[in-house]
Order: sequence, then C-alpha cells, then structure tokens
Amino acid sequence: MANPWAEFSQVALAHLLAVASPGPDFAIVVRQSLAHGRRTAIWTSLGIGTGILLHVGYSVLGLGLLIRSSPWWFNVVKTAGAAYIAWLGLVSLQAKPAANLDLGAEGGPRTPTTHGAFMTGFLTNILNPKVTLFFISLFVMIVDPRTPKLIQAGYGIWMSLATMAWFTLVSLVFTRADVRRRFLSHGHWIDRALGVVFLAFAVSLAVATLR
Repeated sequence: MANPWAEFSQVALAHLLAVASPGPDFAIVVRQSLAHGRRTAIWTSLGIGTGILLHVGYSVLGLGLLIRSSPWWFNVVKTAGAAYIAWLGLVSLQAKPAANLDLGAEGGPRTPTTHGAFMTGFLTNILNPKVTLFFISLFVMIVDPRTPKLIQAGYGIWMSLATMAWFTLVSLVFTRADVRRRFLSHGHWIDRALGVVFLAFAVSLAVATLR
C-alpha cells in the first residue's frame, strides 16, 4: 500500500487544481451570488460539495470503471448532463432587468428556497460528466487499490469539505455589497452572459457524446 499521506497530498493537489478551474459549478455559484445573494449561493455551494460524495462513492466501489467502460451508460450520463446545463443556460438567457432592486440587499426576484438552491448545486455537480471522468481517473491513476476503503472515503470527505469551502469563499466574494452592486447594475446582461457560458458547456458535452 502506498504511503497514505503522500497519496493524500497528490489527491488534494489534483482536486484543488480541478475545483479552482472555471466550469459549470463556478458559473452557477457566481450566478446565484449575483442574482439571489449570499444565502442562496452558500446553499448552492453546499449542494456542489455534497455531489462530490456521490462521485467518490461510485469511484471507491469500482462502479466508476463500469460507467467509463460502457459507452452506452457513459453517453446517458453525458446526455443528461448536457440537457441539465443547457436548461440552466436557457433560464439565464431569459433574465430581465430587475426593477427597483436594492443592490446591497440579500436575495432577488424569485429567490430559490434553501432546498432548491442546494439541489441546483447538487445536480449541476453530479450531472457534469467531466467531474465523473475526473474522479474515475483520480481513483485509477493516483489512489492505490490496496488503500483501505475507509481511508479512500476519508479522501472523499476532505474533497467534499474543500469544495464546499472553496465555493463558499466564491459566494462571499461575489456577494460583497460593493461587488454585487457593481455587477447588478447590469445584472440581467451578466445573467444572460452566464447563460451563454452554460450553453457552451452543454454544446461541448453534446459534441463529446456524438464522437
């Protein structure tokens, strides 16, 4: 068995680089921060971090390899992910100017419930096939199969908490009164721009599915 601490440091570094790179998770937290405020953005971040546990779970159990080795199942995952992210993009493109909005206030028009915000983050994460590929590759290339499952589960808990912490930090930055005020003065255009970003992610996933 590999040295658990050395292995953990490699896992943590790979995860740090992955979670900090722009993607659907980052885009949805920014959108929630600007459109609905801190509470919604943080609950979305918690949903994203919880989604990590699902990826780790099937990777530890070996189901990730089954998904990756079955073109049909992997295409189902990619298609579902592309459809959900495209839906987020279409919703964002329909954003309208907010009338009489207090730019420093918490929340916004049609602020999601706590459960709704959490599920938005959770679904955005678990339906992203690039995240699926990352965790399958991580547990195949870095984690020694002889490493006890309990330790592997510990890696997963760390990555989940680190993900929550990172996106909570993003939420705090983008919901600062001065930052949010600056963005929300043209908020509907930013929302629409993020919609284009989501659609671009969806198209890239759809193209990958057709290959």
